[in-house]
Amino acid sequence: MARAVWKGPFVEESLMKKVDKYKDDPKKIPIRTWSRKSTILPDFVGVSFQIYNGKKFIPITVSEDMVGHKMGEFAPTRTFFGHTPADKKAKPATVDKK
Repeated sequence: MARAVWKGPFVEESLMKKVDKYKDDPKKIPIRTWSRKSTILPDFVGVSFQIYNGKKFIPITVSEDMVGHKMGEFAPTRTFFGHTPADKKAKPATVDKK
């Protein structure tokens, strides 16, 4: 279910403070965040984030296309290794006899 329009987008207050500091800081060190549920606002365009996926921080630089999406959408939590080939399932297990 989507968030009510009258409430506006959800963004952690601490994250907003960090973005404001980032814009004034000449070093431009990426902002580390655990807030995957925060919505990306137009103010975030051009800001570098490191979003935690449960194991490591994924580096992201926000572009205009990302506005309106959640932070967590750009840091996948699961790694897909591909489907096993059908040949592996069809072959019976062989036992080496010595």
